[in-house]
Amino acid sequence: MTPQPTGVSVGTILRDRSTAPELAFELLSGADGLDRIITIPYSQKTGLALAGYDKYLKPGRVLIFGESEIRFLESLEVAARRTTSRRMFAHELPCVLVTDSLTAPPELVVEAERAKVPLLGTRLPTPLAIARLTTLLEYHLAPRDMLHGVLLDIIGLGVLVVGESGIGKSESALDLVARGHRLVADDTVELYRRTEGVVIGTCPPLTRHHMEIRGLGVINVRDLFGVASTRAAKRVELVVQLERWESGREYERLGLDDTFFEILDVRIPLIRMPVAPGRNVAMLVEVAARNQLLRTRGRHAARELAARIDRHLEQLARENGVEPDAGSGDES
Repeated sequence: MTPQPTGVSVGTILRDRSTAPELAFELLSGADGLDRIITIPYSQKTGLALAGYDKYLKPGRVLIFGESEIRFLESLEVAARRTTSRRMFAHELPCVLVTDSLTAPPELVVEAERAKVPLLGTRLPTPLAIARLTTLLEYHLAPRDMLHGVLLDIIGLGVLVVGESGIGKSESALDLVARGHRLVADDTVELYRRTEGVVIGTCPPLTRHHMEIRGLGVINVRDLFGVASTRAAKRVELVVQLERWESGREYERLGLDDTFFEILDVRIPLIRMPVAPGRNVAMLVEVAARNQLLRTRGRHAARELAARIDRHLEQLARENGVEPDAGSGDES
C-alpha cells in the first residue's frame, strides 16, 4: 500500500469539533478563502515577516500571530499597518491564526477579507495553540489507506486479522469479543500513519460497532456485549493472516524467523496462521497476541529454546571430548 498525498482545507479544520474541541476556532475574516489547502502540519511563526523580511513565509503552512506580532502591528501607523498586512497576505498562506484571545487590528481584518485569506482566532495561548494545532493537522494530513479485515484490541495489543473472504475472520473476532477483548473495526479498517511511524486503525463511522456474521446477519457488538466491548481506534501492532490449510504444504513450526506485513510503509510483525476444521482460531489468535507481547519485552520462546538446545549440545560435546561446532551458539 502506498501513502496518498494529502491536504486539508481550512474549512474542514474550522468545522472539526471532534478531534480538538479545545481549539475552538473563530472565523474573524476571509470566509471566501475557506477552501484554501493546508499541506504541512507544522505552523510558522515568523515575526520578521512583519518587519519586511518575509521571504521565508512558506505556502501550505498556517501562520501564527501571538502577542509579539499583534503588539508590533499596533505600534505601526495605520498606513504602515495596512501595507504590512497587504504584503503578508500576498503570499500563498492557507490562513492566519491569532492566539490568546488577542484582538486583531482592523487593518489586518480588512486585508484578510480583501485577500480571501481566512483569519482565525483562538483563546489558547500561543505555545498550547501551536501544539494542539500540530496534533490536529498531523491527524488530518496523515497518509491513509483502507484494508479488508478485522481489528481488535487483545489484552492491550492491536491485532489486525486479514485473510480471504469467508475464511472466518468475523467469527473469530466475535469469539474474542465474547472472551472479553474489544472490537475496533470489522470488514473495513481505516488506517492512517502518524509521523513517528505508528499505524492507527479505526472504523468508518457508518459501520462502527457492527459486525456481519454469516448465518446471523448484522449485529451490534456494543448493544450485545456492552460499551466496554468496543473502542474507537487502536494502534496496529500485529497482523495475523488466516490461510486455508493445504495438505502437503510446509508451515512454520518453530517461529525463529521474523516476518512482516507492510502497511503505509511501516513494517508490522506478521503471523501466517493456517485454518483447518477443528482448530480454535480465536484461541490461537489470542495466544499469538500474548506471545507478541512477550516478544516486545524481550522474551522470544523459540529463540530461547534454540539457545538452550545449543548450550546442551555444546555441553555434551565437551563431555565427550569433541570441539563444539563454531557455528553453534545463541545465533540460531
